[in-house]
Amino acid sequence: MSGRRGALPWTWILAVATALGVFSTLMAAQLTVVSKGASPPWFTLATLNFAYWYVWALFTAPIVWLARQFRFERQIWRKSLPVHLVGTTVFTVGHVAAMTSVRWWLWLGEPEGKFSWPKYFNMTLLQYFDWESITYWAIVGLSLAAIYYHESQARALKTSQLETRLVEAQLHTLQRQLQPHFLFNTLHAISALMHKDVDQADRMITRLGELLRMTLEKVGVAEVRVRDEIEFLEKYLQIEQTRFQDRLAVNFEVQPETLDAKVPTLLLQPLVENAIKHGIAPRPGQGTIDIRVRREGDWLRMEVRDNGGGLSFDAFTAMQKGVGLSNSHARLKHHYGIDYRFEFCREPGGLTVRVVIPFRVNGAAAAHVAGAA
Repeated sequence: MSGRRGALPWTWILAVATALGVFSTLMAAQLTVVSKGASPPWFTLATLNFAYWYVWALFTAPIVWLARQFRFERQIWRKSLPVHLVGTTVFTVGHVAAMTSVRWWLWLGEPEGKFSWPKYFNMTLLQYFDWESITYWAIVGLSLAAIYYHESQARALKTSQLETRLVEAQLHTLQRQLQPHFLFNTLHAISALMHKDVDQADRMITRLGELLRMTLEKVGVAEVRVRDEIEFLEKYLQIEQTRFQDRLAVNFEVQPETLDAKVPTLLLQPLVENAIKHGIAPRPGQGTIDIRVRREGDWLRMEVRDNGGGLSFDAFTAMQKGVGLSNSHARLKHHYGIDYRFEFCREPGGLTVRVVIPFRVNGAAAAHVAGAA
């Protein structure tokens, strides 16, 4: 019975029946001592009280079946009520008959007189019909509660699974949106270089091929290690350094302990791309991009800083609304809810983009308080 949805396990039923049998026996024994001042007949009391609850335990399986088949729901309760009223009568009569038979067995061989089975049955049925009926409805109520609880848990699990699939689908959509955007910008850079230096353009195409291979390996992958993200970024920057030559310098400051931390795929590339586009490209001389990754307690802090001339308010607003950064913001929200920071710091000597997320290794997050410090 325990394998069915909402069914009560047999071990629980027997445990409850046994506990009630012990309690009822002790109460009956105490009543015998108080009312008669005599030693209680333990065998008789135990037999009667344990039989009482064990018979109900045997009835539990068919009662649970009735509760499952005839439930009290909006459309069907009028059909279910008569069934349970009949069930109340049948199981109450059955229980009283069983207990009368137990008493008849206990009275065999007693010298006091004959035991009248029909008389005792009628008397007990009239005297205890209400209590017996309450026991039936208690079993029905517990069965329905167990059924509704399991159904509620199943619905919650299904809802959670659907929400997870929705988030995964949205993340994959965002990734597919980002990859063509990145590819288009890289091809545009190669196209511009073709008219200036064919050899350099050829090297860029080779590096783009390597980059595309790495990108294809990450299709459908929501998170990668920091070391993988940095490796991808290095390949991308090789293309950009071929394009800008000595006008672009890059500095990496990555703490070794962060290399196995998990980050969303292609998180840093759009940040670096915007630093090159808005900070380095407009400069007449050499520009520098600093990429820093470090751990701060339970948080992973990543920064991309350029030493460009800064941005006007309008340019700053337009940059934040671009495909790459809007995409990054959306993916961070999907991954971490409100448990992250994505900040832009305008400085006299350039712009710093800062991302702070929970520090996680192999999917396990360090314990942290809500909100990044």
